[in-house]
Amino acid sequence: MTKLTGFNVRTQAQNEWLNITAEVEKAVAASGVGEGICVVFVPHTTAAVTVNENADPDVPRDVGLALGRISPDLREFRHGEGNSAAHTKTSLVGPSVTLIVSGGRLLLGTWQAVWFNEYDGPRTRKVHVRVLGER
Repeated sequence: MTKLTGFNVRTQAQNEWLNITAEVEKAVAASGVGEGICVVFVPHTTAAVTVNENADPDVPRDVGLALGRISPDLREFRHGEGNSAAHTKTSLVGPSVTLIVSGGRLLLGTWQAVWFNEYDGPRTRKVHVRVLGER
């Protein structure tokens, strides 16, 4: 069994992290899959998705700060839109995550959440969710 769904997110700024765990869990529940995998895919070149801590709000901030140091805006960049740093951060973090579905729910660690990462906002973005498995 396979089920594709998705949802939109509206970001307010550059370097913003949005916790999308609840939306992904809704997609898993709606799929009817009990045991399988869930792929979360972001079809954008300046946004990404990752799994990281949800307990301490400083973690997304700190990771964003580290990514900013790895890929700062440089005037030497030649890309006409001026968002080369955002493209680099997206390449580092990645456009998708694959998660285990067990008992009809995402199998996440105690402190984990699924995060949408915006590097070129504000924007309206799409998140695709494909759930594969058995009932």
